[in-house]
Amino acid sequence: MKLLKILVIVISTFGLFSACNSSKSKKENTMNSGTIKIAVDQTMQPTIQAEIDMFETENAATIGPMYVSESEAVDLLMKDSVRLAVTARRFTQAELNYFHLKKYEPEEIRIAIDGIALIIHPQNPDSIISVKDVRRILTGEVTRWDEIFPGSELGNIQVVFDNTNSSIVRYANDSICRDTPLSTELNALEKNEEVVKYISENKSALGLIGVNLISDAYSSTAIDFTKQIQVMRVSKSDNATRSNAVQPYQYYIYNHQYPFIREIFILLNDPRGELPKGFTRFVTSDVGQRIILRSGLLPSTMPINAVKIVD
Repeated sequence: MKLLKILVIVISTFGLFSACNSSKSKKENTMNSGTIKIAVDQTMQPTIQAEIDMFETENAATIGPMYVSESEAVDLLMKDSVRLAVTARRFTQAELNYFHLKKYEPEEIRIAIDGIALIIHPQNPDSIISVKDVRRILTGEVTRWDEIFPGSELGNIQVVFDNTNSSIVRYANDSICRDTPLSTELNALEKNEEVVKYISENKSALGLIGVNLISDAYSSTAIDFTKQIQVMRVSKSDNATRSNAVQPYQYYIYNHQYPFIREIFILLNDPRGELPKGFTRFVTSDVGQRIILRSGLLPSTMPINAVKIVD
């Protein structure tokens, strides 16, 4: 009987200890600690990874990013597989309605302004193009380089994107082509890095990538990528010249002279205000915004000194 009492006490004590530990584990998932997964548009991988690295250095937290297409990132958020997604768009009204039916109040926080870069092979002599001609290429109105640049010997234009569900394809469709559908002859790969590789190996190819992949002057990876390709100058004028066409540098994104720019958002559904909210606050803080500035993009919540690049 005495042995039974001892066993009951031991088991009860163990149960109490486990409950305390469990409670402690739950409490550890705060705005500055814990473990979460987030979904990130893969075109923003370099900058968001830099944000994560710094945040984890300063906090007892582990953030596991899933770098996927924009469409997949939103799907993961809608399915409650993650509480935070980084995308190049806001919530749609249908998505907001879905969350509201579940009594959630999701948030969309702009964190940066990015651009879409047009890249070609280094040996392509025609590196200046108008928005009008970009639209003609993407819709299939023109299919050969000599239709835009008379005398070109490069033949057919091979247009490549990262993948069919990407934010870049959506941007090309919604913001560049608008009322005219994209050509069915465009080629989809998987990632921005694959687009760079394809362009570096094919003289007649034209690629669309997120500026973030090549904009960080402090990144050895970005520097290596820029050595493999050539970034086109784009003009809003139908008559594109070197004097009116620009590359997607911060200054030209800032003053909207570069035409293909987009906003980057954190889509958040974190009703308890835990680690997803804490990471969001970090990204929009002075430190987080300086990381974005350093990466070659425009920060969203801090003033900047715009410096024109003369080249």
